Amino acid sequence: MQITEKQLEQVNDRIKALVSAGSFYGKKLRDAGITEVKTAEDFLKLPFSEKKDLRDAYPLGLMTAPEEKIVRIHSSSGTTGTPVIIPYTAKDVDDWATMFARCYEFAGITNKDRIQITPGYGLWTAGIGFQAGCEKLGAMAVPMGPGNTDKQIEMMIALETTVICATSSYALLLAEEIQKRGIRDKIKLKKGVIGSERWSKKMRDRISTELGIELYDIYGLTEIYGPGIGINCTKEEGMHYWDDFIYIEIIDPKTGEPVPDGEQGEIVITTLVKEGAPLIRYRTHDLSRIIPEPCSCGSRFPRLDMIMGRTDDMMKIKGVNVFPSQIEEVLGMFPEISSEYQIRISHLDGKDTMRIYVETTGDVNFDDLSKRIAEKVKSRIGFTPIVKAVEIGVLPRSMKKTARVIDERFNED
Repeated sequence: MQITEKQLEQVNDRIKALVSAGSFYGKKLRDAGITEVKTAEDFLKLPFSEKKDLRDAYPLGLMTAPEEKIVRIHSSSGTTGTPVIIPYTAKDVDDWATMFARCYEFAGITNKDRIQITPGYGLWTAGIGFQAGCEKLGAMAVPMGPGNTDKQIEMMIALETTVICATSSYALLLAEEIQKRGIRDKIKLKKGVIGSERWSKKMRDRISTELGIELYDIYGLTEIYGPGIGINCTKEEGMHYWDDFIYIEIIDPKTGEPVPDGEQGEIVITTLVKEGAPLIRYRTHDLSRIIPEPCSCGSRFPRLDMIMGRTDDMMKIKGVNVFPSQIEEVLGMFPEISSEYQIRISHLDGKDTMRIYVETTGDVNFDDLSKRIAEKVKSRIGFTPIVKAVEIGVLPRSMKKTARVIDERFNED
């Protein structure tokens, strides 16, 4: 998708703001001698921005609007380093709510729905984004926040919630708990809006079947407003994103060069109208592709394919580059196993070892199943893992994101 004349105008407006504020990216542009872009080719000469740049700007080095216009800050978790703090103006907050309401509308959600919001509130962008979009739409928000599954289900039944917003991990936990209690006939859910983590088709099918609901993938990241910058529509042919607020390009993650529409690469996002902390050519490390054909829903908004993984998901084991998505693809071939799995990587006796734990019902031969899975994985990645089948429910469940890959090599002497 080549950048349009209008989008170039919006980028130039943001460049002026960044340069005059002297924020980290403004300094980058000044050092590069760039104060304006006139063509699509000029745009591709703009330097990328990275997570490290944002961390180096801690605490408020990203602030581009005057401080008196900043009404809120949000932050990344900071679990892997210095947190990233993103300032928002009142317009940013309203724009985000507008995008989120549009997401709900694309999922067929209306102001007659009752939306139960289970993601966290506070510095994290999730809960408050789901709520702001809900209120902008005019639907009834049930702002539960995370955890307390007993209370979640109690409110779901009492208020006849029709939409659940959650991580895929927590949606699965709720689905399993509702099945265990035998109360599905008391649940009025029709749709689920799921975000924050990549999830397999097997997991999606399981949640959808057990709860009897339609599921929608919502996309976003803290640095770019938060969740709500894209969602799949009822046709389920990829995720529409809002090109009046953001411009997306796909690049080769190794070379940084753009790839043709339809080819997979890394998502790079430019915010077109963001005031508090505009970002230009921000490398997300998420992997997807632009779908060039028009959607059968008739919408003019462009589409991304589902997120395939992240460039930093890659694990190097026995000299082989392995992505979790490759393991997921293999596990998806076995109807005997559930959606939950765990990969543990260790370094024992001078060798890397990969163990894969899968869940299955008690009516299959665990040893035979483990052997068949190990053979399939070997044919996919080139070496044989240790596979262990366990009963359904043994692997950990999470109210937030579930850690499915645990690299124990970094914890070993």
